[in-house]
Amino acid sequence: MAAVTLVYFAWVREAIGRDEERVDLVSPDETIGELVTRLAARGGGYAEALADPDRLRAALDQQFVGFDQAIGTARELALFPPVTGG
Repeated sequence: MAAVTLVYFAWVREAIGRDEERVDLVSPDETIGELVTRLAARGGGYAEALADPDRLRAALDQQFVGFDQAIGTARELALFPPVTGG
């Protein structure tokens, strides 16, 4: 079974209560959006952090991607709030 390491940043990490975790994929065709929905269904901090994907950004193997992107053979999926300049 395919798996990916999830890395959480900023308030996403704080709500979930961990920096990272390894998660099995339903299939390599599972999209980031589908995985985020599945994780949010865990409830608690996951539901709080992942309930509104419009508030999140994602990177697969350190490349920014949309939530419709299949995870495929990526090793790392990072989830984080939008980055602002300053």
